[in-house]
Amino acid sequence: MFSFFKNHFLSKKQIARILECIRENESHTSGEIRIYIEKHCSETEASIKAKAIFYQFKMYNTQNRNAVLIYIAYKDKIFSLHGDKAIFEKIDPSFWQNQRSELVNYFSKKENVEGMIHCIQQLGNQLKMHFPADGEQKNELPDDILFGK
Repeated sequence: MFSFFKNHFLSKKQIARILECIRENESHTSGEIRIYIEKHCSETEASIKAKAIFYQFKMYNTQNRNAVLIYIAYKDKIFSLHGDKAIFEKIDPSFWQNQRSELVNYFSKKENVEGMIHCIQQLGNQLKMHFPADGEQKNELPDDILFGK
């Protein structure tokens, strides 16, 4: 069901740029960031699908409950961010909506990679502020982009 490079949305080089951005931002926080990309959303709302994916990949299983998923259904042009309990409680709700709106703006200009990198950086800033790295950095979730159908 999942493949790391079988997609028509991102090239291998673009994937490498995004993963480097994730690693860089995670290096300053105990938080975790993951991306899930598919063509179409099978749910009526992207937030429902994002939550299901978050639980499917056990992203709640981090010590500080501070993982974030960026969900993208690119053919449907819908996006959602899903943050775990601790990060969701610390960040103002308007932040999540602003990030979603910014993704829509970038994607409407066909600046997909730039939009994802911007979103990762904004999430990284919030994670760094609320969950700064302390001592040895442990990567609790894989640094990969998940691709659905």
